[in-house]
Amino acid sequence: MAYRTFKDRDGNSWEVRQRSRSTWSIEPMSDNPGKARDVESPGYEKDPFELSVEELQRLLDRSAPPKPRNVKNPFKD
Repeated sequence: MAYRTFKDRDGNSWEVRQRSRSTWSIEPMSDNPGKARDVESPGYEKDPFELSVEELQRLLDRSAPPKPRNVKNPFKD
């Protein structure tokens, strides 16, 4: 089975694998420092090959882990 590959806006290569009808896995390829992510497939399309690079980028953006907050400790001297 072939998997859909694409490059994100930063030039990193990703591979989209269809795990089930509703779940896809986006995994880093070769020298990509990113981590694998599971995403919900868009309701309007069940085949990753039918999506544009922009649509795949949006899925990748939505699946990104939240950035850590930089909160100062009020008890720190």
